[in-house]
This record gives sequence, structure tokens and C-alpha cells, in this order.
Amino acid sequence: MKKIRSGYIAIVGRPNVGKSTLLNHLVGEKISIVSRKAQTTRHRITGIVTNGDAQYVFVDTPGFQTRFVNALNRTMNRGVTQTLNDVDLVFFVIEAGRYDAKDQAVVRLLPKDRPVILVINKTDQLKDRTALLPFIAQVSAEHDYAAVVPISATKGRQTGELLAEARKHLPNEGLMFPEDDLTDKSERFLAAEYIREKVFRLIGDELPYATTVEIEKFEIEGNLRRIFAAIVVDRDSHKAIVIGKGGEALKRIASEARQDMERLFDGKVYLEVWVKVKSGWNDDERLLKSLGYE
Repeated sequence: MKKIRSGYIAIVGRPNVGKSTLLNHLVGEKISIVSRKAQTTRHRITGIVTNGDAQYVFVDTPGFQTRFVNALNRTMNRGVTQTLNDVDLVFFVIEAGRYDAKDQAVVRLLPKDRPVILVINKTDQLKDRTALLPFIAQVSAEHDYAAVVPISATKGRQTGELLAEARKHLPNEGLMFPEDDLTDKSERFLAAEYIREKVFRLIGDELPYATTVEIEKFEIEGNLRRIFAAIVVDRDSHKAIVIGKGGEALKRIASEARQDMERLFDGKVYLEVWVKVKSGWNDDERLLKSLGYE
């Protein structure tokens, strides 16, 4: 009988390389929100995969941010650095055919004292497949990687091979979490993230970066969850945009978030969402802490 191996694995990379998509595919549930906009992930999200003789505890991190400087982004970058110090193995995710200074900034953070697997994502989007091998040779020369695995997170290609490679480096014996656990995050946290995802998907280009979500009440009655949430914005003009003409934008955000919650929680959800203004929330360390940012 094989021994069960387990360990913590950080998923890191610059914004928008598909880290959250990869985590969700591996876990089999949407526990980390995704959108086409970069920098959607703001928290460390843990996803747990128990697979026969191994338990992989993945930690999805925000994309390392070099563009904007405020308290929120400083907090997220600290989270990335801290995660790299706490895990047993690192997946460094890059995009096939694209490697630039933003990726190199993450390479400089990679630990030298634990294994790093280079994960080349979005291989399904490569127009010239013959360019992949020279690209791998170029990129892998910059760090001593334990392995290089090309994948497509959206298509699920090579993800089994990635897990097999990761298992070789899991240091612990036995399970760290119950076999049926998918994440260590609470339903309250996941509810807030689902609402925030809809803001990113449905509202403008820049405004979502100036918003967050605060769950003010979360009640469970049998199989029904009653959730009361505020979308926090930076100024009054933002409030009007999130609400939309005749309240249509806010209604759509709430409706789509509720449907996602009902699928994940496997039960009915009563959801009330409104918008409130907290000026300067994303550059106030104390306020960020109260809103759940580590």
C-alpha cells in the first residue's frame, strides 16, 4: 500500500497568467474568482485536492503587482512573499510565448531552498507550436527549476502530469485536511468573493479595482442561507455606476452571484446587496484589515 504524501504548494506569477483558473480546475470547483481583468485575486486562497495517494494543498496568490502603489497592493505583495516562505513547493506560472520584466520580477522572489516547478500555461493559444521548445529553453535558463510542465488550465491539458510531478516533492506523510475538504475558506468569505467577481465581470474597466465587498450578515436556516452584503466603493460617483440605471447593474450582480452561491453551497440563497461609500478604503491599512485583507 502506497503512503499518502502531502504538502503546501504556492501558485505564483504575474497578474492574469491563469493561476486561479488552474486552481479551480485542479480542485473541481470555483473557489478562486476569475475574470478577464488582471489582478482579480486579492487574497491567498487555499484549494485542497486529495487524490488517491497524495493531498495537495494549493495556495493561490494575487499576481505580484508592480504597476500601482497603494496600501492594498503593498498588502497583496506582502502576502505573495509570505506565502513563498511558508510552502513546500512552488508552481511558477507563466504564459506560453510571453515572458517579460513582470515575470522576471517574480523569478527574483522564488525561493532557492525549495523546489519550483515552471508551469507554462495557455499552450492551447500558441499559434506556432514549434516555438514552444525554444521558449522553454530560454525561460528555464533563468532559474534552477525542479521540472517544466506545459499545460492548458482551461482545457485541462497536462494537469495530471503536473500533479504527478508535484507529488515527487510533497514532504509530509499523511493527510493534513479531511479527504472531502476543498478549501479552508469559510462560506462567508466565498460569498463575498462571488459578488466581487461579478463586479469585475460586469462593471467597466477601472472601477472594479476601487471596490471591495463586505458581508454584514450571514445566517443559515436549514438549507437556506440569508446573506446581506455591501459593495464598498471609493466615491459617490462610483456608487451610481455600480447601481446602474434603474438599479439594473446591481440587480444583475446580485442575481448572478446568488446563482453561483446556490451551486457551490448546494442550497437556496436569499441575497441582498447594496452599495456604500468608504473614501480611501484601499489606501488605509486599518480599514483594509477590518475588511479582511491579510
